[in-house]
Amino acid sequence: MRKFLLGTVSLVLLTVPLIAAAQVGISVNIGLPPPVVLPESPYVVVLPDTYDVYVVPYIDIDLFFWNGWWWRPWQGHWYRSRYYDRGWAYYSRVPRFYYDVDPRWRVYYSEHSWYGHPWYYERIDQRRLQRNWQNWYKTRHWEREQRWGVQGYQPRPQPQRQELRQQRQREYQQRPEVQQYQRQQQQRQPQVRQPQRQERERQPQVQPPPRQERERQPQVQEPRQQPPGKVQQPGRSQPREKPEGEEREHRK
Repeated sequence: MRKFLLGTVSLVLLTVPLIAAAQVGISVNIGLPPPVVLPESPYVVVLPDTYDVYVVPYIDIDLFFWNGWWWRPWQGHWYRSRYYDRGWAYYSRVPRFYYDVDPRWRVYYSEHSWYGHPWYYERIDQRRLQRNWQNWYKTRHWEREQRWGVQGYQPRPQPQRQELRQQRQREYQQRPEVQQYQRQQQQRQPQVRQPQRQERERQPQVQPPPRQERERQPQVQEPRQQPPGKVQQPGRSQPREKPEGEEREHRK
């Protein structure tokens, strides 16, 4: 009985570190960003030259609101949540709105100027944002009616916007944290193994039939030709040839 108790205790002591190590490994692999701690609900401003992208401008992290979600980049990854301070989940790609965001938007915000035009941005609280963002997006409220609060500013034409998107995408791909994340993703992708030489040699090959089988195949014979001579016409019988005796008797 004493040996049984000692064996059970030792098994438990060995199992607990393994469980703890497994839990630590899981927490490291998830890699969720740290929570956003603010004294009160944040206000946002809408960024010019975007399709209703809102940002919290007075904190040191990039915290966006777009299409009903809160978004934030962290260590080359992207995360989104329905709440600005909790519930973050991993997002597998770069959100579509991000390449419309000007990288110098913080400088323009602090200077109250957007490409040389006075920028009278409007502070939008959480209740007003949640209540109106869908209608603002459908009616293009900020672009058509307000010009995003930029005085005397005309929206960029679509070809110019597309060119800027491509340029920002290339710049984003050059970031060290983004390149590190891409290398990790490539290492995780399964590689397609090429068939070895022996496996390729084992594949059945189609061979022609042997010589004996080819000789056994029926051959089509051509019709025989009749020797040249009199052609027998249909419906008429050929005259019978007389024997030599009859010819001699007739001559006598």
